This record gives sequence, structure tokens and C-alpha cells, in this order.
Amino acid sequence: MASVAQPRYRARVAARGARGSRGSRIRWDRFGRVVLVLVLFVVLASYVGPSLHVFQSWRDSKGAETRLAELKKENAELTRKAKSLEGDAAVMAEARKLGLVAPTEQPYVVDGIK
Repeated sequence: MASVAQPRYRARVAARGARGSRGSRIRWDRFGRVVLVLVLFVVLASYVGPSLHVFQSWRDSKGAETRLAELKKENAELTRKAKSLEGDAAVMAEARKLGLVAPTEQPYVVDGIK
């Protein structure tokens, strides 16, 4: 049986070889490499946009940190001013700037000064 099966196998291999010898127009090994390279470029291109977005977000965060430091400094200054205006002396100083007098003081009006 082995001798009968072997000529059939050889005939099939020879027929395949004859078909392949006339020249295939498509080189599948080269086609596969080209497709693989194209897929690689598509995958790399899909990472470009998110990478740029991460860089932009990082740069924006640095600007936001600078602005936050400025606002904290301004907040500290305004808090200090607010505490200094809480006392009675500050109320009296503001009243004097507006031209008000205390109930125990005698008000005077001076005319003719230019």
C-alpha cells in the first residue's frame, strides 16, 4: 500500500509545482509585510493625538499652578486687610475720612477756603 500512495502524493506535489511555476502575480510574503507595516503606522498614528493632548494638559497645569500661587498670595493680603479693619480704630479712621465726628466732639464748618 505504501508504494501505491506514494505515486499519488508525488503527482499532487508535481501538479502544485506546475501551477506555481507559471508565476503568481501576487507575492503573498511581500504583501503580508506591507500590510503589517501599514497596520503598525496606523497604530502609531492613533497614539499621536492622545500624546499631544497629554502634553497640552501638562502645560496647562503649569499655568494653572502659577495662577493658583498668585491667587493664594492675593487671598492672604486681602485676609490681612480684613483683619486690620475689624477693630474700632479702623472704624474711626474711616469715619474721619468721610468727614464724620464723634458724638462728644464739636463739629466746625470752615467757609472760604479754596
